[in-house]
Amino acid sequence: MKPRLVHLLVCAGLSFAAMAAKAQDDRNVNAETARANFASPVILAPDDVAAFAPVPAGFDNAAPGVAHGQVEQFNYDSRVTGTRRKASVYLPAGYSARQKYPVLYLLHGIAGNHDEWRGYVLADTILDNVIAAGKAVPMIVVMPNGRALADDRPPPADRVFTPENAAGFSRFERDLLDDLVPAIDAKYATFADRAHRAIAGLSMGGGQALNFGLGHLDVFAWVGGFSSAPNTRPPKELLPDAGAARRQLSVLYLSCGNQDGLIKVSQGVHRYLKDQGIEHVWNVDAHGHDRESWAENLYHFSQRIFR
Repeated sequence: MKPRLVHLLVCAGLSFAAMAAKAQDDRNVNAETARANFASPVILAPDDVAAFAPVPAGFDNAAPGVAHGQVEQFNYDSRVTGTRRKASVYLPAGYSARQKYPVLYLLHGIAGNHDEWRGYVLADTILDNVIAAGKAVPMIVVMPNGRALADDRPPPADRVFTPENAAGFSRFERDLLDDLVPAIDAKYATFADRAHRAIAGLSMGGGQALNFGLGHLDVFAWVGGFSSAPNTRPPKELLPDAGAARRQLSVLYLSCGNQDGLIKVSQGVHRYLKDQGIEHVWNVDAHGHDRESWAENLYHFSQRIFR
């Protein structure tokens, strides 16, 4: 693993608990609090188990004879930041403007950017393989920068735990809904409706995906949170109307590793959904807060959306 990627992953993992602390008091946003929370003991319940069989070997490797999709840079104007922002867009092999495609918005962790899903998790290779195998429908995948700040570069390590960096992730809600989604629908051959729009993310992006997706069921019908961080809103705030969730959600997917100190965040959401009778996928894999978990859950999630 490249040292820079290790650094990004460690920063991502250690900073999530700081986000929860921010909601209470900005003075609690610090590396020590984050490390303590991330190192929380993992306590598993009987239903905290894997929902799927192990992924096949090589699921995230480029395979001979598999047609490759194209990843291109997309630029759009943001009224939230007052700048022109970048996103990476995956177009499936054989993409044609003469037909329409569903769209998955895929959000990164707190120390990443719009390249994390492709460069680290290898999302484009995973998608190439599942689409070529007929296990997933051809889809457009938008990988934005979820840090809605005028300077949206990943911060240096000594600034990951600042309120300013944290604020950019909550501000992304309006950037996504008001600017990015309309710009994508204007540029690409999309089905521009909730039934054909999904949102998912890893870690900090998992919290964003649950917050924004469940907060806007008129925009997203398919929602996934992988190793969701403490920026995730309390379950009762995420889904105050259980009836609406039952009617509107096509798939709600939660996952976390059984070696991940942040599992209590996803466990809390799962327990609430179970109590409210809201159908969902709960997948607890054998990983920590790491790439392997996110890659495997993208593999599973991508096969269950837009069906």
